[in-house]
Amino acid sequence: MTTRIVINGFGRIGRTVLRQILTIPANDDIEVVAINDIAPLETCAYLFKYDSVYGPYPLAVVGIGHALRIGDLSIPVWSQPDLAKADLSEIDVVLECTGRAVTQDVADAGLVAGAAAVLISGPSPAAEVTVVLGANTHDLGTARIISNASCTTNAIAPLLRIIDLGLGIERAHITTIHCYTGSQPTVDLPGQSLERSRAAAVSMIPTTTSAAEQIIQVLPEFLRRISVSAVRVPSLSVSAIDAVIQVAEDCEKRLSEFIEEAFEDDPIIGLTYDACVSTDMRGRSESLVIATRETAAIQHKQLRLFGWYDNEWGFSARMIDMTRRIAARDAKRKHDGSS
Repeated sequence: MTTRIVINGFGRIGRTVLRQILTIPANDDIEVVAINDIAPLETCAYLFKYDSVYGPYPLAVVGIGHALRIGDLSIPVWSQPDLAKADLSEIDVVLECTGRAVTQDVADAGLVAGAAAVLISGPSPAAEVTVVLGANTHDLGTARIISNASCTTNAIAPLLRIIDLGLGIERAHITTIHCYTGSQPTVDLPGQSLERSRAAAVSMIPTTTSAAEQIIQVLPEFLRRISVSAVRVPSLSVSAIDAVIQVAEDCEKRLSEFIEEAFEDDPIIGLTYDACVSTDMRGRSESLVIATRETAAIQHKQLRLFGWYDNEWGFSARMIDMTRRIAARDAKRKHDGSS
């Protein structure tokens, strides 16, 4: 089954999603019908070709007419500021990657234009449901506007769920060590907080994270059992979590065995046994990669877990996975309704 999508917003996530669709053979069941972005076409082509994180795209990339030409492939590019005015009647999923879908009119635009569903690449109060694969996948239901949460929520929520099922979590504190993003200034400027007003590339910056609320939204059973804080660090890509978890079961002698059994072949949470640094994790598709060398049990029932996540590549991989899941759900409903 081919899933037809439109990428609305050709920023960091939109471009990374397209890279994965075009370069990973397993994604050849997804057809990018069009890209919509208000930036000039030549800018879209240039930023896709030359990426500061993932390097140059291996094929020729040019903007011709109203299309992005990548090798022999031509993808139409629209410059429609209001997606609701487009014709999306043949589109299975709109990947809403503008970062603006926090209001109902923006989140609804894809549906108004005729698409079957909208997947938002971040937290959104306008979404019908927030779904994190590996954590609350079953909550997808019949929702047509779905939030894929944040990269940090995707890293933490599946981990908490598995550990809680296996060992029972009593309480936990998790710190995300997050690379800087476009929401931070390159020089000191007034921002959303005093700390976030400081230049992103020269300081470690303590701050809050939306993952604290999203994890409770996705896994409400963790209310009053976990806390999450963040430190933004002067690194361009790849983030990490450092978790201290109090569990109900004594796991001091079997922690390594538990971690291996739980995550050895998991496509969402991976493992590394090597002595890695952040750049080694660039391009990993898992939502989290646990660093086993940094994992320890402390006095029977306290764990320290450390894991890496490529906050762009891994999150984009989950966008694609969720897109495929939404399309399969809708195809099944259509088949069941006609049979």
